[in-house]
Amino acid sequence: MELTILMPCLNEAETLEICIKRAAKLLEDNKIDGEIVISDNGSTDGSQEIARRCGARVVNCPVRGYGAALQYGIEQAEGDFILMGDSDDSYHFDESWPMILALRQGYDVCMGTRLKGTIMPGAMPLLNRRLGNPVLTGIGKLLFHTKLSDFHCGMRAFRQKEIIKLNLVTTGMEWASEMVIKSNLAGLKMTEVPITLHKDGRSRPPHLRRWRDGWRHLRFMLLHSPNWLFTLPGALLILAGATGEAVLGHGTVKIGNAVLDVHSLLVMAFLIILGVQILFSGIFANIYTRTVGILPWNEKFDQIIKKLTLEKLLLVSLILGGVGITGVTTCTWHWYAQGFSPLDYQTTMRKLVPSLTLLTIAVQGIFNGFMLSILFLKHGSKNARD
Repeated sequence: MELTILMPCLNEAETLEICIKRAAKLLEDNKIDGEIVISDNGSTDGSQEIARRCGARVVNCPVRGYGAALQYGIEQAEGDFILMGDSDDSYHFDESWPMILALRQGYDVCMGTRLKGTIMPGAMPLLNRRLGNPVLTGIGKLLFHTKLSDFHCGMRAFRQKEIIKLNLVTTGMEWASEMVIKSNLAGLKMTEVPITLHKDGRSRPPHLRRWRDGWRHLRFMLLHSPNWLFTLPGALLILAGATGEAVLGHGTVKIGNAVLDVHSLLVMAFLIILGVQILFSGIFANIYTRTVGILPWNEKFDQIIKKLTLEKLLLVSLILGGVGITGVTTCTWHWYAQGFSPLDYQTTMRKLVPSLTLLTIAVQGIFNGFMLSILFLKHGSKNARD
């Protein structure tokens, strides 16, 4: 069988019949050997009976959620290709022939794009159209270097075996993002075609919850891009703090009416310390996600991480710590030499703050170095790296 047309369903009695008829028209008009599968998610309005009466095959997904219904339907599908779309009549299956052609031409995934296609009046809330979808898609393109213009379009076609290999695990609306992200990371051949989004044919509100589901999409994207979530912010904090310390270490700095003194120097120290810890978190997140298979292993990252041995980290930490201790000792000795009398805080703090910063970084390096080594301890899991 060439094609399975898959629809997730949760109480869609109002629109399910017309969706199945449109799907059947696609198969009939283009002489496609295919089936229509309804992945039901616990409907109580008779949707299952309507689907069977219209000639569709119903599979009952045991786990609630949009993503769970789709994933279960994909696993039960008999077609080599799958065309998925919502069962609320917002996507007209009989208009999706170009997506099937794209798969026949060798693509693994063909996304519909509403933002380059046509959005009918009342089909998408203005906030979603102007802010939600463009912003989330833009973030996805930035984090994962894709050229897709609509990350969250509900109509998409793909090769069943390729998507099964991705081991998609989310059960909610964020499944849409997971599929795109993991398809991209796996190197699947992807394209998109403009489609028309029609007004939802139901009289009740949609299952989608704008802010909750938008956050779940964003959270999923961030968790799958540890360099953007941890490494880059950490590096920027270190750069900003180190630059500030280098400048303020020589004296006060005036910017307009503002005078930056040792108080600002202390802030710079905290930026460096915070940045170092966030940077180490990025290293840990990269190792974990790639070791357990959440993200594909990167050879360049592998080469870098092999050079970051515990012994090297300990050596660098001891050097930094030695410099820091020397500075603290010098300040203490100067205080002792003056009979523990009050010190000139501007002079003393310009020596003490950088010294304590180096000492703190040294302690972070030692303990994070051991944590890094723990992540590479051999264990019985078959997912562990050799």
